[in-house]
Amino acid sequence: MWGYLSLLPVFLAFWAVTGIWTVFAIAVANKSVDLREGFPYISLCGSYPPQSCIFSQVLNMGAAMAAWICILRYHQLQNWGVERWFNQLILWTGLLSALGASVVGNFQQKNQRHTHLTGAFFAFFVGTLYFWLQLFLSWRKRNLPQPGPPWIWLFRLGLCTMCTILMVIMVVLHSWLPLRSASASCEWAVAMLLLTLFGLLAVDFSCLDGCTLSLQSAPGLSAPPAASPSTLEVQLSQDYEPASGGRLRQQPRKSSAPDLPPGTIGETVQLAGEEGGCC
Repeated sequence: MWGYLSLLPVFLAFWAVTGIWTVFAIAVANKSVDLREGFPYISLCGSYPPQSCIFSQVLNMGAAMAAWICILRYHQLQNWGVERWFNQLILWTGLLSALGASVVGNFQQKNQRHTHLTGAFFAFFVGTLYFWLQLFLSWRKRNLPQPGPPWIWLFRLGLCTMCTILMVIMVVLHSWLPLRSASASCEWAVAMLLLTLFGLLAVDFSCLDGCTLSLQSAPGLSAPPAASPSTLEVQLSQDYEPASGGRLRQQPRKSSAPDLPPGTIGETVQLAGEEGGCC
């Protein structure tokens, strides 16, 4: 049975897809965009009120969920022994992509065009790079057991390839006014593909039941009473059975926050698992 953390990527994909197409429907209904003039860009649909308010909220919440997913993935890969520099590179590309989505939602194209386009670059191009790095990591660790069926890697490869090709076509077609509608269609396709890739991270989170966050008082502060809760804990289970062909074995496991030296301030996010697992 999958842990509840696997629902986060799925909810992100559902939230963003539903929200973006809702903005499109409102824009068409109130004639902010005219389909007779061609298929509109996502940003154009979200540039005018009232749908611009929904657009901002959808992307802000989506960016927050994407950032949290990237942080969880970082700690998961860290526990699996991925090199620190490469793991941090993956993390920062994911966080920049989430930041770009938030910028796109808050700086509408008609108000702050250059800022909006900068956010779009981070959301689309850096976001695609994030999944290429994940894919490369999976290929490097292909001899180790990995979550999900064997074909999931090829499926992700196809999605990343389509994203890259469509982004190039989108940029090229944007230069010709008669082909702007085709360019906008490519943009919508890239957005849906990226959200699908985020949703597929549910496969990687299927071996997680939760995480453990530990908070410690700063130096010089009196320790809290013994009866006062000073940690926030959630159960986690993450186990592999390498001998069974890399299948996941899930079982509940109680995890407690690690002890920190007295008089220090620290924060840990713990994802426990046996050695032999991979991304």
